[in-house]
Amino acid sequence: MTSIYVFPGQGSQRVGMGAELFESFPTEVAAANAVLGYSVEELCSDASGRLDDTEYTQPALYVVNALKYLAKASSGPRPDWTAGHSLGEYNALFAAGAFDFVTGLRLVQKRGQLMGRVQGGGMGAVVGLSEHELRGELARGGFDAMDVANLNSPTQFVLSGPLADVERAAAHLSSECDAEVRMLRVSGAFHSRYMAPAQAEFLGFVKDFAFQPLRIPVLSNAYAQPYEDGAIGETLAAQICSPVRWTEIASRFLAMDAPQIEEVGTGKTLSALFRQLRAHRMQLDTNSQEATCLS
Repeated sequence: MTSIYVFPGQGSQRVGMGAELFESFPTEVAAANAVLGYSVEELCSDASGRLDDTEYTQPALYVVNALKYLAKASSGPRPDWTAGHSLGEYNALFAAGAFDFVTGLRLVQKRGQLMGRVQGGGMGAVVGLSEHELRGELARGGFDAMDVANLNSPTQFVLSGPLADVERAAAHLSSECDAEVRMLRVSGAFHSRYMAPAQAEFLGFVKDFAFQPLRIPVLSNAYAQPYEDGAIGETLAAQICSPVRWTEIASRFLAMDAPQIEEVGTGKTLSALFRQLRAHRMQLDTNSQEATCLS
């Protein structure tokens, strides 16, 4: 059996998250408040919309994910592998021992600030097309100003680019390809070429940090490969512009010996993606068997 923990990222936040954890971890909550300059507990209960602001979303999610991991770690062994979706990758590295709780929060705070400065972009989730179909349609439609930012499942992707271009592509894919498209509540074109200035500044920032050797392997978003101890900062910086290769990451986990996958954080977004991938693989197996019988 292979124990695997996965941590969700931006989009999984909700008002009231972490309420059951804050009293149990007063030291970590106090440290987070000191770093951030505000109460993370108040932020997580704020219904005014601030929790959906990238600059605040990312630290809040990191703290809640980390506290959920600490609660699990207090009563059980470490997992054999771990990974996180976008922001969640910082929690995976925290769980693997790359840095302590406060160091991770400082990195996330800076990341959120830099990404939050990039305005004018948009992102749209596309469901119902394969990667080949999506990229082909984008090429045929001349939608070359955007990138495929998230490869979440074999039929779920996220486009990222200038807001007007993403909206045009969304309308086209909905009407011409019968795809389900939903615009995301974000202020920037995350995980795309437009984040290059943020990536460059973040790379300069992480050079001042010393990272510890990983105690367990972590699959990276940028490469869908295990992190290398000597390249943690560079890989985190690369993630800002690179697509999230979640389908590849999930496929690697599912191919392991008796994988026991647990989502550690708010919601069950990643659990749903694993179910979709399993169903897709089962359908491919069924189709292959039917084709063999017919031949």
